[in-house]
Amino acid sequence: MAVADPPMFPHDEAIAALARFVARYPRLFVLTGAGCSTDSGIPDYRDADGAWKHRPPTYYREFVGHESARRRYWARSLTGWERLARARANAAHDALARLETAGFVRALVTQNVDGLHQQAGSRAVIDLHGRLDAVECLDCGERTARSDLQERLRALNPGRARVATAAGPDGDALLEETFDDFRVPACESCGGTLKPAVVFFGECVPAERVAEAHRALAGCDALLVVGSSLMVYSGYRFCRAARERGMPLAAVNLGRTRADDELTLKTSASCTEILPALAARLAP
Repeated sequence: MAVADPPMFPHDEAIAALARFVARYPRLFVLTGAGCSTDSGIPDYRDADGAWKHRPPTYYREFVGHESARRRYWARSLTGWERLARARANAAHDALARLETAGFVRALVTQNVDGLHQQAGSRAVIDLHGRLDAVECLDCGERTARSDLQERLRALNPGRARVATAAGPDGDALLEETFDDFRVPACESCGGTLKPAVVFFGECVPAERVAEAHRALAGCDALLVVGSSLMVYSGYRFCRAARERGMPLAAVNLGRTRADDELTLKTSASCTEILPALAARLAP
């Protein structure tokens, strides 16, 4: 039997419906995705139907297995990092921080790697896919600041850094050129391979991080998806877990999500339009 679509509302009614949802389930587990950061100038990966907008990103096996893939990744990152480093939290991030302060957001699990939730003042944040402002050595495990690596990349590749004509998601740039002459720095401690401290596509999220998020979910009343199509299982798993617990699900997202058939309430709108209005009602 076909499952009926979740109810949809014009914006004013949507805000009221979402406010009633939060009032009824005041301990929220919030799961955010790329749509939460697009108004901060960080592009997302997928279109309204959940399909790739651009060429798929670098996969973990490709990065660790091929020097050419590492040269391509770091060359694009050299160009795109500055744009992401300048990004600032937008109205959606600010609204979620206000809702946390007011006691409505008990846990915020983000699939984003930009750190903008913390910049806005959210504290109960789990960075599911890591943070792009750190770099780790795959050999000795040392972590260093991405800003420090930027200076090393510039010194090794003079003239390569420039303003990107097209920004890519996650701090890279959509460059189409050869990278055979690009020089990639090694770990200063052991000479090993450096990787951004993020979970690449095809890489497993650390088990303890997943367990931490599940523990947080157990202390919440409902799950709210913000700006995510949920096409990646690492995020969608929490919707599955919430349903297994009998928890209601709501979403604020432009376009379809993988969980549309499971939602109690859906608002198909920009989260920078809806969330500030929600926070104004609940956390004035």
